[in-house]
Formats: sequence, structure tokens, C-alpha cells
Amino acid sequence: MTDTDRPSPGPGLTAAWSSLGGDPALLARVTTVERSEALPARLPVREVARACVGACALAAAELGARRAGPARPGRPPGPGVPAVRVDDGAVAAAFVSERHLLVDGRAPVSFAPLSRFWRTADGWVRTHANYPHHRARLLAALGTSDDPEKVAAALAERSAAEVEETVYAAGGLAVALRTPAEWAAHEQAATVARRPLVERGWLDSAPARTLTPVDRDPLLPVAGLRVLDLTRVVAGPVATRTLALLGADVLRLDPPGLPELSDQHTDTGFGKRSALLDLPAGRDTFEELLAAADVVVTGYRPGSLDRLGLSPEALAERRPGVVVAQLSAWGAYGPWGGRRGFDSLVQAATGIAVSEGSAGRPGALPAQALDHGTGYLLAAAVLRALAEQADEGGSRFVRLALARTAAWLLEGAAPARAPGGDRTAAAPGPASASTPTPVPAAGGSAADWLTETDSALGRLRYARSPVSFTGGPRDWGRPPGPWGADAARWGTGPVTGSRPGR
Repeated sequence: MTDTDRPSPGPGLTAAWSSLGGDPALLARVTTVERSEALPARLPVREVARACVGACALAAAELGARRAGPARPGRPPGPGVPAVRVDDGAVAAAFVSERHLLVDGRAPVSFAPLSRFWRTADGWVRTHANYPHHRARLLAALGTSDDPEKVAAALAERSAAEVEETVYAAGGLAVALRTPAEWAAHEQAATVARRPLVERGWLDSAPARTLTPVDRDPLLPVAGLRVLDLTRVVAGPVATRTLALLGADVLRLDPPGLPELSDQHTDTGFGKRSALLDLPAGRDTFEELLAAADVVVTGYRPGSLDRLGLSPEALAERRPGVVVAQLSAWGAYGPWGGRRGFDSLVQAATGIAVSEGSAGRPGALPAQALDHGTGYLLAAAVLRALAEQADEGGSRFVRLALARTAAWLLEGAAPARAPGGDRTAAAPGPASASTPTPVPAAGGSAADWLTETDSALGRLRYARSPVSFTGGPRDWGRPPGPWGADAARWGTGPVTGSRPGR
């Protein structure tokens, strides 16, 4: 194994930090440990992952420096920004954290049997059916049972485009496999490409945020701040898991009738509390939570929360000084702006699966890198917004999309052809031939980046956070608990993090 310490931030981190509005002079605080075996792929996954984590760690260090209290005896007074160290080994382990998770020795199942690539009459489609309601809608659209052979037969009779639209119309999830060039010609791709990697803006002119001092052992940049977590699946929960690591009081709210996948919730639930709340029926409770929140993070498809009065503008009107962070699969604009999506589907639609495929099959990245990378960038955007508020005030919004992160990843790659040549020339095959190229391992040993703890769910083995800076936290303050087991209220401890302007 070759480890290389580099003081240079690299072009990926420079681009990410610029999109966050960060001071370029702070990039000198970052050192990277490069490990060539981490996250092996044709596309520059390792570099993008390193950049996302590095930007998040630097944003945390920057905000932490603003809040650092007086030095203790024997400790240097360091008002400057702490040094950041990004290790590819830690990043790789964290980007496949769901694979490292063990619950009392049991490994989780990442994908359901109907979540995969399938042959169609003219190519391939990728379906997502991990959630029961998505599985039911997929089968209803296809008019078949859940027998994989019958699903394969139904798909083999249709074009990829027909499957994509039919399943979407039924509320399910399926996308046609596209080459990078085919995606670039799609109207949604053009819409996404016109947007910055990280969208940032003002919602009002609320007074500047007052950041109160915090202790420096460890240095928790968002200690005392309250984060309402309205996210699901991976990317959003990774962002809020990271904010919890950095000291925030994170309360995740889920609708009672939409259970989260148990192991997925465990993997992304470190440091948080989890409560159930029907937003229409529990509006008074939500308004009480919002009145004391500093940050609201949403991960539902664009527009779905607006009708409940949860658009960024509406939230800022009721809670001046709030930071609203929004995440989506395809972006908030364009013909696919209102569609559901997941990392694996975005990989298939944007040409990533083609770029990583071989031997006539679509492939996949060595991790759900769009989810994890976007999650760390979203946390970084929140941290930078809080820092900017201290200088300039204003309620803020930040917005990211998996498809925009995918475009960034593809920018570093040469044009690729469909597996085996022209996508439309692929002949339908048996169900056994529909399985994609196996996802490669993250690369190298992950033992140095794993740890264990007891929890209400059992003994957990999990990946440590890769977000690291001098004096910062090394682990979460609490393990995850059962989904929805906490009360829908803020913690009872003192809140000394900040005071939003009013």
C-alpha cells in the first residue's frame, strides 16, 4: 500500500470549496493522505470523495475557529483555523459505511431482489424497489408478480424508454440506461448543468447570527444548534449525521406511515434522535420545533413539502435567521425536477453505469458515491451558511442534487461507450444475464476506520466519520436508536450555540 501525504488541496477540493463560497486561502490548512487502492473506478471517484469530505472538514474547522473559547492551561490559544487531514482510507470506509455496519454480528442487506438492472427489448433499465410501496408500484406498472423471472420477461418485451415512463406514471422507480452523451442531450441534464454544484442564496435580510463561544476539547463547531432533519435514505441522513458529529442537536422527523429501512436508519442515525410526526395533523408540534430550530434539512422530492408550508421562503418567514438545506435526486428544475430518484438510478441515467460497465453489462461505482459525496457537501454548505450569517445575516438556503454531483464526477472522465457498443443494439437475455457487474470493494483494509459500541439496537460495528480536523470530535456522542422511538421535542439541555437574528 502506498500512502502519500500531500499539502496541496487538489483541483477537486478547490472546486468544491469555491462552490461553497469559501476563502481560498484556507485551502492551505488541508493535508491529504492519498491511497491509490481506495475506491477503485474508471471515473475519479476517489478524488471527488476526498474533495467532498475535505470541503466539509474545512468548513467545520472554519466555523469552529470562530467559536473557539479561551485556551485552557497548557493548551495553545489558537484562534486560527485548525488543520484538516483527509485520509483516503477513512473516506473510502465511510463511503461504504452501510457495508461495514454489523448489528449483533449481522450484516444488512443493501438492495432488494427487484432493485437491479434488467434487459429490455432495446437495452437496459435500472429499477429501485427497496421500499415496499415502490415495489408495489413497480409490479403494478408491469402487471406481473414479484417473481424475478416474470419481471424479467415483462421488461424484455418493452423498450427501456417505455418502461421508464410507465413505471414513473405509476409512482414507481425505473430509468433507462443512457450513455454520457445521451444524458448530455437530455433536457434535464442541460438544466442541471446550468446550475452550480452548490446553490446558495438569501431568503431575507434577518440580522446577523450571534455565535456563542464553545469549549475546545473537543471543538464542536455547531454545539447547541438545533437541526430539524426531514430527510430519508442516504444523502440527507449522511449530512445530518455529520452535523450531529459536530455537536448539533439533530431531531429526525418521519411520517408514521412511511417506515425507514431499519439497517439504513441505523447506519445514518448516529448522534441523532428519531421521532414520528404527521405534519398535517401535528402542525402545532412542528411549529414549536421550528420556532427553536437553527437549520432545517429536507430531502423529499422538490415541491412535495411546499404544499405543507415548508418551502424555504415560508420557513424563513416563520423563523427568521434559519438555514434551509434542500437535497434532491434530479434537481429542483427541469422536466424531471419533481421526480423521485436514488443514487443507483442517477448513475444509470447519467451515463456513470455505462462508464463503469464492461463485457456488455452496465456497471456501478465502488460506493454510493453520489449519495455520500452530496451528503458531505450538503453538511459543508450548512456550515458555511452559518459562518456567513455571523458576518452578513440573512436567512439562507443551500441546495444540492445528486444529478449535479454526477455531472461533476463525469467532467473528469473521457467519453465512454455503452457496454458492448451501442446501447440500443443489446439483445434481451435471460434473467441471470440482467445482473450488473459486481460492485468492487472500497479497496484496502478498513479495520483502522471501524469501531464498535453498544446500543439499544444491539452491539454495533460501524465506520467512523472521515471528517477530521485538529481538536475536533473523533466519534458521535450517542449511538442510533430505534426508528421513531424519541419524542418530537428538542433536548432538555441548555442551548448555547447561537442566537439567530430577528
